[in-house]
Amino acid sequence: MSVGRIRYDWQKAEIRAVYDTPLLELIYQAASVHRQFHNPKQIQVCKLISIKTGGCPEDCSYCAQSSRYQTEVKPQALLDKQTVVEIAQNAKQKGVSRVCMGAAWREVRDNSQFDRVLEMVKDVTDMGLEVCCTLGMLTADQAKKLETAGLYAYNHNLDTSSDYYSTIITTRTYGDRLNTIENVRQTNVTVCSGGILGLGESIDDRVAMLQTLATLNPHPESVPINILSQVEGTPLEDQPDVPVWDVVRMIATARIVMPTSDVRLSAGRARLSQVEQAFCFMAGANSIFSSDDNKMLTVTTPCPDYDADQEMLNLLGLEMRPPSQRPQPVVIGNS
Repeated sequence: MSVGRIRYDWQKAEIRAVYDTPLLELIYQAASVHRQFHNPKQIQVCKLISIKTGGCPEDCSYCAQSSRYQTEVKPQALLDKQTVVEIAQNAKQKGVSRVCMGAAWREVRDNSQFDRVLEMVKDVTDMGLEVCCTLGMLTADQAKKLETAGLYAYNHNLDTSSDYYSTIITTRTYGDRLNTIENVRQTNVTVCSGGILGLGESIDDRVAMLQTLATLNPHPESVPINILSQVEGTPLEDQPDVPVWDVVRMIATARIVMPTSDVRLSAGRARLSQVEQAFCFMAGANSIFSSDDNKMLTVTTPCPDYDADQEMLNLLGLEMRPPSQRPQPVVIGNS
């Protein structure tokens, strides 16, 4: 089986064979693919802003923001535009090139709040930053409005495999997730979609999720690999920690089967040492989330701060990647 080739016909058995490759050989193969398609010296640093926190009606078993669970998160209304712009300006000064805005909504509704989000997208885009939104389910018309406002990327994670999905979430279907991704694909907005490790899923579930992503044509431009942050009060609060080598294997496999995608070492990175993160970068991760308040999306999801991340990147001889021009999705046939 060759690696380093863009293809959209990956079979589960092939991806499982990649995942099961002896670890150091797997890292070597993934690093080779990474160097073929990306600048190995560059890491994109992103900032995630929770523009509307808590009170979500969904029942995602891992999420501190669900209204169904008793967690530390207190619901907060949609932030005003100026607050978001100021946070983005500070992030830009620290070298951040992508700002992600997250709202704890089940779906986007055509109302004044969405209009305010569109204004946020436009103003932060005008600062020269890439803007990503994660707002829940999205119609094609809403995706077009976000595109018009200047949105660079839309995040809608699959979380896990289609078979395991209903174990974790019952308030929407896997098809709903894929439909939102398809709606985004009707625009020039890029797609950000990945999953979470540590939900109780099997290796086959991880492989199946990667197959779903790797058979989308084109591949998602961005694939976040999240590590579960156990939140007291949620059904998954007692899940065991994910071994770091499972994280490295997942990143390396994603890098090999989706060579051109950015692979983002996202939630859960705070518990990894610098050495463990270095292995993730060697395996093909080329994006991280950083913060000025030691939290990623909510008070229950810790995130390393800007200064600590700058120190780590300097130590590893890595540099922050500047914002990109909007890439045009290219459909390449199987060959």
